[in-house]
Amino acid sequence: MYKVGLTGGIGSGKSKVAEMLAKWGAAVIDTDVIAHELTAPGGAAIEPIRRAFGPDVIAENGALDRPAMRELVFQSPEARRRLEAILHPMIRAETEARARVADGCYVVFVVPLLVESGRWLDELDRVCVVDCDPETQIARVQARSGLTHDAIARIMSAQASREERNAAAHDLINNGGGTSLDELEHQVRALHERWCRSF
Repeated sequence: MYKVGLTGGIGSGKSKVAEMLAKWGAAVIDTDVIAHELTAPGGAAIEPIRRAFGPDVIAENGALDRPAMRELVFQSPEARRRLEAILHPMIRAETEARARVADGCYVVFVVPLLVESGRWLDELDRVCVVDCDPETQIARVQARSGLTHDAIARIMSAQASREERNAAAHDLINNGGGTSLDELEHQVRALHERWCRSF
């Protein structure tokens, strides 16, 4: 299957783009969704995380306490590495399992840290970046999550820069503050039709 990697910074609109592509017939595999499933109550990553970090990062409902873990990994690069050593192999295995049974005109891998991971770039036919100005990213994330400006800025600083992401792109979608939903859909539709002709 033709393989497209879809990425962009936090709040760039990756999920909206992926939703459009799925509606038009692409098989969409979202690694962020998989990560949330693995860290939900009863998820496969919960016990390994509890063993590695203790009960303070597990919420009362049995899910990962995301704010507590976010604070821990921002304070400690070693904690980040330990968490990634648990989650990344699980996410990769589940991603590969879903890709083997994917049914669509092509497959889209939604990977927030695609550029940062390094390994993805050699495994894809195309990399598509949803580009957005930082001010709009922050406003969108604040509106949906209630995170503070500083917390969002810290998340963004841990991601690749806008310039690094865009340099890795074969295809670029502009979803900045001045982009209407109709304009976004027009851009995405054009890429979808091009990708459908690519295999």
